[in-house]
Amino acid sequence: MARCLEFKVLIDPAVSQQLPMWLVSLTSQRRDPASVKLAYTPDSIWRNRDEFLQGRDAIERFLTDKWSIENGYRLRKELFAFTDNKFWYEWHDTSGQWWRSYGLEDWTFAENGLMRKRQNSTNDVKINEDDRWFKDGVDVNAVEISEKHW
Repeated sequence: MARCLEFKVLIDPAVSQQLPMWLVSLTSQRRDPASVKLAYTPDSIWRNRDEFLQGRDAIERFLTDKWSIENGYRLRKELFAFTDNKFWYEWHDTSGQWWRSYGLEDWTFAENGLMRKRQNSTNDVKINEDDRWFKDGVDVNAVEISEKHW
């Protein structure tokens, strides 16, 4: 059975006043984007559905917009895997528009080795044909995918 972890960090007293409380304990459900952004590196990269953000100011704007819509917001996070479980693929629709689809998969297997459960979280992003990674003749395993696309 999965257990929700209460994340705690050891904080250098010299910087403890600068960090948001939720970094010390996720049990405090603060909705202060200006404080929350300080828990991320200045060049932090986020992907939320088909939206891409980089940097603390972008995170603050995103959270401000998000929390103006999502009332009664509560967060629970569980660490369920620490493996290479990311995937990417590209395709085009009947009009010729290219798309990149990527996300995470969670597989659970029965004792006999058959897959018992598959959960998939995929985002579809429009791309230009020139932006494709997996063109004909390319070894898909040799394509370097930057952390911007994790």
